[in-house]
Amino acid sequence: MEANYTAGLKFKIFNIAIKLFLGGMLFYGGIAKFQNPLPKPDSLIEQVKSGQEIAADTDMLMIKNYIFGMQQTNYFWQFLGFTELFAGTLILSQIFSIAGAFIALPLTINIFLFHLFLEPGEDGELYLTLALLFANIWVVFMAYEKWKSILVDQSAIQFKAN
Repeated sequence: MEANYTAGLKFKIFNIAIKLFLGGMLFYGGIAKFQNPLPKPDSLIEQVKSGQEIAADTDMLMIKNYIFGMQQTNYFWQFLGFTELFAGTLILSQIFSIAGAFIALPLTINIFLFHLFLEPGEDGELYLTLALLFANIWVVFMAYEKWKSILVDQSAIQFKAN
């Protein structure tokens, strides 16, 4: 009996640790989006005109162009930061972690794919973002019993004879 209690307690602690990791990383990523002022819309063009090196290689240029494009929309970079902060806060609260995990799922997929396709040589970051994605999937999967009724309306598949 005590072995089951200990195993259950360890499992709960593991789940809390996963949520703290996921929520903390998202919260940190959201804060980082607001750390530096956004560049001016023509700053990249001015760098090219003045002959400054923008990136050391093509891979770095693709990364800079991708991030610069999000920043230049004047809303998306901030929206991304706010969404990361919001999802991270919900997950860290432990009470609303399921909602936060669902909000964060498209974000963590995109973060992983960004590192997979735009930074394939950065193994450490790739493994970290993969762990972030797996943590997000874990939180969603572990809450399956709580949200599965949303997917299937049982009353819609019940047939009653008149």
